Amino acid sequence: MLGYRFSEFVPQEQEEGKKAKFDQLLDIFNQLVTMTSGDVSEALAWLTQLDKQYNLTDDSYGIADFIEDLKEKGYIREEKDENGQQSQILSAKGEQSIRKQSLDEIFGKLKKTGNSGNHRTPYQGTGDEMNTDRREFQFGDSLEQIAMTESIRNAQINNGFENFMLTENDLEIMDKEYKAQTSTVLMIDISHSMILYGEDRITPAKKVAMALSELIMTKYPKDTLDVIVFGNDAWQIQVKDLPYLEVGPYHTNTVAGLELAMDLLRRRKNKNKQIFMITDGKPTCLKEGIRYYKNSFGLDKKILNKTLTLAAQCRRLKIPVTTFMIARDQYLKEFVQEFTKTNNGRAYYSSLKGLGEFIFEDYQRNRRKDVR
Repeated sequence: MLGYRFSEFVPQEQEEGKKAKFDQLLDIFNQLVTMTSGDVSEALAWLTQLDKQYNLTDDSYGIADFIEDLKEKGYIREEKDENGQQSQILSAKGEQSIRKQSLDEIFGKLKKTGNSGNHRTPYQGTGDEMNTDRREFQFGDSLEQIAMTESIRNAQINNGFENFMLTENDLEIMDKEYKAQTSTVLMIDISHSMILYGEDRITPAKKVAMALSELIMTKYPKDTLDVIVFGNDAWQIQVKDLPYLEVGPYHTNTVAGLELAMDLLRRRKNKNKQIFMITDGKPTCLKEGIRYYKNSFGLDKKILNKTLTLAAQCRRLKIPVTTFMIARDQYLKEFVQEFTKTNNGRAYYSSLKGLGEFIFEDYQRNRRKDVR
């Protein structure tokens, strides 16, 4: 039989203070590790510099305590690198923490709903969620859809009280809202211009991608989201790879991105499909066989025509392309306008600050509009 166990008394205020300090530092750390493309050591070095400048910690809780808590709580883990030295990397929990913080930062003002995965549509009939509307019984309606109180009342009105009889004509059905599934491909431009001119455009793009992926996985689990990046070429990445995304010394091969996006959407069996494209510039590259055709000076007619051909092809396949242009140059706007007109899609000329709100609103709007 175990006796009493004694431990050091920790005042509740002190424990809550440490927890609040950890949460505060974790928010800053998640921002920094996103900016450093998943480099934990560099993010912690920046955090240490910020602590010296702004006194983020005190004598009761320091940066070393925070690092130990990160390890104990499972946000980071140690792993040997190629040289056999120990290095700190993000764990799966740490990656999810960044996505959740991006979701709160961008979509934090959203109101909670009772939905657990599908989008509401204006279509009624066979569906997933009961609503307040009533209608007559139709073949195929399930028993749980029968509004018993209303049906019994109808039987009493139609057949009287003495010889009670419930017929098919007396049944009243609680209608359902059909809820749609959609497949989205998010294209992210990782050409060198995303970090040119003293403006970091890739970090907000990554945050939006992480927020959108976390939103879909938690609120709309029946939807699908594929993320691709495009520079000289285009390739698919996993959601867990988003914090580590970096800009390369690339041109902008929009054609390769659209071709890959269309190929991914062909494999999806549902009818509702769409492409979101985040870019800051014009298409400047094509791949012809094993060589690249590049032209960064103005709008190259050859590259432009190929891009517009794919926009028209997406339109025929009923795949709207929504372009989020995070640049304000007039000739770039003209390109986006022509591309949007050819595809019959939408375009937003967004600042980096408003990018997430634009994407969420368009994502929700498409769910209501594109159901067939």
